[in-house]
Amino acid sequence: MRARADVLEPLIATALTAGRAILEIAAGDVGATFKSDRSPVTLADARAEAIILAELALDFPGVPVVAEEAVAAGHMPATLGRHFFLVDPLDGTREFLSGNGEYTVNIALIEAGSPIAGVVLAPALGEIFAGRVGEGARAGRIAEDGAIDWRPIGVRATAPEVPLVLASRSHCGAETEVFLERLGRHERIAAGSSLKFARLAEGAADLYPRLGRTMEWDSAAGEAVLRAAGGAVVGIDGHPLAYGRRDRGFAHPWFLAYGDPAIGARALATIGPIAAATSG
Repeated sequence: MRARADVLEPLIATALTAGRAILEIAAGDVGATFKSDRSPVTLADARAEAIILAELALDFPGVPVVAEEAVAAGHMPATLGRHFFLVDPLDGTREFLSGNGEYTVNIALIEAGSPIAGVVLAPALGEIFAGRVGEGARAGRIAEDGAIDWRPIGVRATAPEVPLVLASRSHCGAETEVFLERLGRHERIAAGSSLKFARLAEGAADLYPRLGRTMEWDSAAGEAVLRAAGGAVVGIDGHPLAYGRRDRGFAHPWFLAYGDPAIGARALATIGPIAAATSG
C-alpha cells in the first residue's frame, strides 16, 4: 500500500460510525462479559469492531488489520507487511461500564513499525482527535447534528515548573506511584483510555507515564496524534516503541509519552532506577 494522502478522512468517518453504534448500545443492555484475561468486553466492543473492520476493508482493500477482539478470538493476519492498521474498538471498557465517558475508539495506520496516522474518538464526550505525522494534528467538537468544529492542536512545548502528569484511572500500579513520588513537584490528574495521549497533544498536560502492561492497539492511534502534534512516545530506554511485534503478543514494554523533551528527559532519569530495581 502507498500511504494515501487522504488517509485520515476515511478513518475519521469510520470512527464516527463506530462511535454512534457504541452510544446506541450504551443506552441499553451492554452485555458485559469477561475474556480469558479477566478484562471486560461488551456488545459495544464487538459491534464497533465489526463496523471498523468492514469499513477498512472497503476503503483500504488488502491492507492487514490487527484488531483487539479479533486477536482475543485467535484471528489475526498471516502477515503484516510495511503497512497495517491497529484497532481498539472501545479503549477503556471499564470507563464505558462505569459511565464516566472516558472511553475511546482508536484507529491507527502503521508504517514500518511506527504509527503515522491515527484517530481517537471519545463518543460520549463529543470529542475527536486526528493527526498524521509530519502534517500536524487537530481536535474537533462534535455537534448534535454530527458537524465537527475542528481546530489545530500542538503540545505544550515548554512544561511549566510544576508539570501536569496524567495517570491511568483504572491501571495505576505501585511502580507508577513510586515514579510519581520520585519525579518531584507535579500536579496529577487521573484519566482513562487513549484520552491521555490526546490531552498531551492538545497541550493540556505534560507527561503520561505508563509503567505496566499495555497493548499496541491501546496506544497506536494516540501516539500518532501526539507525534503529529509535536510530542513523543519512548520506551524507558529512550527509544521509540516498535509496533507489529508478534513475538511479544503485541504487548508493549513500559513507556513515557510527553510534549516537552525536557520533561521527557527528567522522566527517563527518574524511571531508570525504578526499572532496574524491578528487573533485579
